[in-house]
Amino acid sequence: MNAPKIMVVEDEESLGILLSYNLEAEGFEVEVVTRGDEAETRLQENVPDLLILDWMLPALSGIELCRRLRKGSETERLPIIMLTARGEEGDRVRGLSSGADDYLVKPFSTPELLARVRALLRRAKPEVLSSVLRAGDIVLDREAHRVFRAQTEIRLGPTEYRLLEFLMQNPGRVFSRSQLLDKVWGDAVYIDERTVDVHVGRLRKAINRSGPDAIRTVRGAGYALGKDRP
Repeated sequence: MNAPKIMVVEDEESLGILLSYNLEAEGFEVEVVTRGDEAETRLQENVPDLLILDWMLPALSGIELCRRLRKGSETERLPIIMLTARGEEGDRVRGLSSGADDYLVKPFSTPELLARVRALLRRAKPEVLSSVLRAGDIVLDREAHRVFRAQTEIRLGPTEYRLLEFLMQNPGRVFSRSQLLDKVWGDAVYIDERTVDVHVGRLRKAINRSGPDAIRTVRGAGYALGKDRP
């Protein structure tokens, strides 16, 4: 199973290290950023499964960053937990009104934060925690590393498996070749975008033996699994 990805935006170094250590111990993949403007740039490149965002940050405040994220098509539904030293009711209301999904006042207990992270992921993105993904008649069992379509097992290579797993986490959403390279191969891997076409072709051939074409090609945009997202 791919580890759910969490970005922590926190300028207090010791707290960033503590959060990273505990989240990674729980099985999450963690990126720590210390500035609001840097976080905004990174989020334009790669959107995590959940964002832990400090209120007070250098260059760009957490409140303003949260507002901007809610206006972006790629980040409007990104689960966000706001961290702050401000505990007054008016501040909590302001934090939630900016678009945060949850709110924790410093100092907080690590077990409480971890519980809120999992609760928010279960509510907002259950697919990143589920061991079984379903999209139409396609079933992907992450624990057994097996794929079925219409109850017929589909044999996939490792790259095709990761590609299908990612698309099943986001059914109906169109991803460009560059986005798929980042999400499936990793942004540190330098390969030609045409490689995506090759692996999509292999995946399409494998899963379409047991049913109609499940992968949608959008000219000039990329690929998606299944119908348009409502």
